[in-house]
Amino acid sequence: MPRATPNDPILANNRKAFHDYTIVEKFEAGIQLTGTEVKSCRDRAVQLGEGYVKIENGQAFLYNVHISVYGFGNRFNHEVKRARRLLLHKREIRKLHQQLSTKGGTLIPLKMYLKTGLIKLEIAYCQGKTHADQRETLRKREADMDMRRNLGKRG
Repeated sequence: MPRATPNDPILANNRKAFHDYTIVEKFEAGIQLTGTEVKSCRDRAVQLGEGYVKIENGQAFLYNVHISVYGFGNRFNHEVKRARRLLLHKREIRKLHQQLSTKGGTLIPLKMYLKTGLIKLEIAYCQGKTHADQRETLRKREADMDMRRNLGKRG
């Protein structure tokens, strides 16, 4: 995979999140990484699909995100799915903790990107969609695509 460029700073997306969840509120968080994790992220060797965020002891942690082993990392390489600390303000963590206490809410990573040379993570507080909601979303998307296609043929 190509390395990240200033023109395209997005390193990884969680496209499945928009299908499975209703996004309520988004937050930007820094992420505490080791050197080989940073190199793997810049090579776009990240999978956010199964990831989630937990608040423990007043700190936010990212779980189940797969950052591949760096090829030239030798014995200093990192664990692939270790818990990684998120860097948020205390008031943001308190707000997230309060939101998580409501029924059906969860915190998931949406995308990982570069911002002024630093790796940032966009996380979101989400409510789970029912199967019927997911089908309705697909119907709306298909209707929008059909409408755009028909408008394109006329013009």
